[in-house]
Amino acid sequence: MENPTDSGFTEEQTTYLKAFVSGLVQGRDLPHLGQDAEGRFTHEEEETVHGTPIDDLSKEELIKHEQNGLDCYDAIVANALDNRFPEAGDVFRFKFHGLFYVSPAQDSFMLRCRIAGGALSTHQFRGLAEIADDWGPGRADLTTRANIQIREIEPKHCPDVLMKLSELGLTSQGSGADNVRNITATPTTGFDPHELIDVMPYARAMHHYILKNRDLYGLPRKFNISYDSGGCVSVCADTNDIGFYAVRVGENDEGIEPGVYFRMQLCGITGHKQFATDCGVLLTPAETIPVAAALIRMFIENGDRTNRNKARLKYLVDDWGFEKTLEETQKKLAFPLRHFPEALCEKPEPKDKQGYLGIHPQPDGRNYVGIRVPVGRMSVAQMQALADIADEFGRSEIRLTVWQNLIIPGIPDEKLQNAITAIQATGLDHRNNNITGGLIACTGNRGCKYAASDTKGHAVALGGHLASRMILDLPINMHLTGCKHSCAQHYIGDIGMMGTKVKTDDGESVEGYNIVLGGGVDDDQAVAREVWSSIKATEINALVEQLLCAYLARREDDESFATFTRRLSIEELTALVDATKLSEAAA
Repeated sequence: MENPTDSGFTEEQTTYLKAFVSGLVQGRDLPHLGQDAEGRFTHEEEETVHGTPIDDLSKEELIKHEQNGLDCYDAIVANALDNRFPEAGDVFRFKFHGLFYVSPAQDSFMLRCRIAGGALSTHQFRGLAEIADDWGPGRADLTTRANIQIREIEPKHCPDVLMKLSELGLTSQGSGADNVRNITATPTTGFDPHELIDVMPYARAMHHYILKNRDLYGLPRKFNISYDSGGCVSVCADTNDIGFYAVRVGENDEGIEPGVYFRMQLCGITGHKQFATDCGVLLTPAETIPVAAALIRMFIENGDRTNRNKARLKYLVDDWGFEKTLEETQKKLAFPLRHFPEALCEKPEPKDKQGYLGIHPQPDGRNYVGIRVPVGRMSVAQMQALADIADEFGRSEIRLTVWQNLIIPGIPDEKLQNAITAIQATGLDHRNNNITGGLIACTGNRGCKYAASDTKGHAVALGGHLASRMILDLPINMHLTGCKHSCAQHYIGDIGMMGTKVKTDDGESVEGYNIVLGGGVDDDQAVAREVWSSIKATEINALVEQLLCAYLARREDDESFATFTRRLSIEELTALVDATKLSEAAA
């Protein structure tokens, strides 16, 4: 036996103990070791959220960790008793129920509904008009996710609003915060003569699957899903986290049965200048729901919960790539993902740029009529009249689009003229206008704390100004968004504008816009390029007028505005407008 040292341990024992203690010291920073308040080690593992330590969570993740947003209904009721607005974390949690406290823009709530595929019965549409009339401002707004928002709701009315929605067969659950948002679908699906498949049953199935599975709430950030039927009206599916595109597969050597399938595109987020990309997967219609659910669950477990700016699906896929993303998704599926070359799929016909407006024949011999709603805003009286029109002349249904307008389907030929007369009596119009038919605007600073400009007001003024001065023979889309969140998707517009504050010569801060040109979606897909920055709101009418006049004078043959702007350099585009005349026109 070796002689002990002065400490009473042999040299071998001393070496062992030193190594052991060293390991403990180094292990103090390891996530699996816990310490109490006095720094003593415990046997408890450090608490995490899907592997992220609590101390590393972002503010919103901490709020969700303290209480699931779905569980704050008691607070909604308690606040209603005192007509009191939410505070601290409840401001975020109330969004799980579709209630947005929009102070300081408005000292009130905005209600965002959840309308699967944008399809409403006239009973539901009237019920929403009643909510806007009884507890809102007497109007409602159509959104760019084929949805409806109602503003100026007081806290005392929130329980009544949510109960009324439920009684209508509607909900607002998960329409805000870190959840899967409204499921969109081709607005003409089911009666579009050009589509490959009616996608409404699958959009509705996806909607209800999400509602019935609590674990699909509280994602790292919001998540968008869309179904494109292959029809002639765009639903902007390529701007979604998951875009399901209907395609036809013919005879092939890949062992795939001919028929209609869906291709899956991932990571559309145009506010970050990115469209969804085909990931090589081919799905049967029934497979889209479980695959989307598996991918969402994979995202829940692996998405970034520390940095809100990197918490969307795009950034996880950027880190992993499609191969690993699909491998991790596959682990949650009971059937294998089917890979099939995109080039072997028959592509549907190009989209009709403003096919969501006007009179269009249905396969059953009836017609659908697309109605222009300026910047998506409707009065209660207009909503009630439109419901009456859909009942009397149509099939008691109204479809909402991502273009801030609506469609009434199922109108027989013999009732068409009377329906058109009734529509015009509401102050709305079915007739397309190549200038104002594609005018889109987010809420703006009159109702949103993030917006830098009055987008809806400026959009209406711009449309009126241009329509009184020129006629375009081809349609253009103009998108005005109030901030970088890009709710109006300015990067996909022929002309896109993002609100900003502009300093005048005397140091005053006024409303203005950064202007981008040449955007598009689907078969005309492109991210618009910024051409002008910090243009005063008072100058945009003159700038766009000069720009469109230059387009009409210099275009080649019948090229579209998008094609025209894409072939010119930034310098050439800038030169189309005489900046010295903008201030004169504004004055």
